[in-house]
Amino acid sequence: MRFTKSSLFKKKRYQPKHKFLPYRQTLLWALVVGVGGGIIAALYYWVLQGGLYIVWGVAQPQIEAIIPGNWAASVSLLIVTVVGGVFVGMAAKWMKVPGEISAVVNNIHMQHGKLDRTKNTSMTVSSLLSIVFGGSAGPEAPLVQLIGSGGSWLGEKLRLHKELIRTFTFCGMAAALGAFFGAPLGGALFALEIPHKRGLEYYESLIPSVIAAIMAFFIFRFLIGYHGVLYPMQGLDHVSIGTVFYGVGLGVLGAGLAIVFIYLFKMIEQLLGPLQNKPIMLGGVGGAALGLLALCMPDDFPVTILFWSEYQIVDLITNITQIQMQYTLWVAVGLLLLMAFLKMVSIGFTLHSGYRGGFIFPLFFIGAIVGLALSFATDMFIPPTVAMLGLMAGINVGVTKTPISTTIILISMTGISLFPMVAAASIVSYLCTERIRLIRSQQHRPDKQSPIQRVWRWQEH
Repeated sequence: MRFTKSSLFKKKRYQPKHKFLPYRQTLLWALVVGVGGGIIAALYYWVLQGGLYIVWGVAQPQIEAIIPGNWAASVSLLIVTVVGGVFVGMAAKWMKVPGEISAVVNNIHMQHGKLDRTKNTSMTVSSLLSIVFGGSAGPEAPLVQLIGSGGSWLGEKLRLHKELIRTFTFCGMAAALGAFFGAPLGGALFALEIPHKRGLEYYESLIPSVIAAIMAFFIFRFLIGYHGVLYPMQGLDHVSIGTVFYGVGLGVLGAGLAIVFIYLFKMIEQLLGPLQNKPIMLGGVGGAALGLLALCMPDDFPVTILFWSEYQIVDLITNITQIQMQYTLWVAVGLLLLMAFLKMVSIGFTLHSGYRGGFIFPLFFIGAIVGLALSFATDMFIPPTVAMLGLMAGINVGVTKTPISTTIILISMTGISLFPMVAAASIVSYLCTERIRLIRSQQHRPDKQSPIQRVWRWQEH
């Protein structure tokens, strides 16, 4: 066969080194990313649950059994958290653990979405140690790194254009959050909202990310089980336009909580700054702080500041009546507010002591705690469901700047028909905190137009 100059040119033109995919092929690969993400999330979850059982179901009771006196439970808890902190510090020193969500967001903008998969092993080990030993941070950030970097790797293997690699990274992030939150649409939107100051900007990645999140949710829940909504809150007998106005007020209060959290977080960062070059000592100090903060609450209080608080929120909801019966009104309000403050401090010590994890569920927990305190203080004039959901949305949006996805995630988790109220709280909190940031790498997308969309439109014709 003879090759003419024009045929060689066409071959080079239509099989470039860095290529785009037709839209349907992109969606198909998004499906593949979702399947892989669901499997990875399930494996991570199983290892995590096994670790929690070994540390808190086996090791801590055995340590408590050999310690004499009435302080056995407290001392054993402190021993476990300090030892865990030392382990976390050792991992940080010898495995060079990657950064948190700020680093992921920075890579989205500056590295065309490519996440460094060479550090996945260190992130996995460090995050599991952090969570298993009681750190106040959750699995969502490690899973975003693990599965998001898998999307990046797939895009590189397919020799795709850098803009499409970013889309595949978003698919991986959406798969991680969709599986873990149990809200695939909300998880996908969260992955796309969090890199930006003012909402979703990489709009061309929306449908692929939603597809990946739905598939990851299906695979993950098929493997570990699905029991409906995560937070079975009590619905309201009557919802009126006044309920929406509650959302406005709760958004303002949630914004205030977010500001307090951000400043506390930065203060703890400065406090622990001198130890940053001594990771083992830093981890030990962080573990000790977590143990001591946990011991500040009464032993019979139904929730603790340890762990990432996904299930502590369930315990809080199911024990509302018990808290009312066990304590007088203002003692209950005081203990709830103390718990919220201690949780804020514990998140700061966790994430500034070398622990790895996300703060979405811990922020939801703080909002739920303060919301319940507000409902008690108003003698249930503001229903607990309204107060808790409104402040869960308000504080999370004030920190993460994700008003749309936060609203959808909370409604999906509870199944409560309070969408207008939660949306109002989210938007108001966002407007109140628009200039106050914790994730410094959030920014506008650098390119004004999407080359992926231009290619897809050209392929349609």
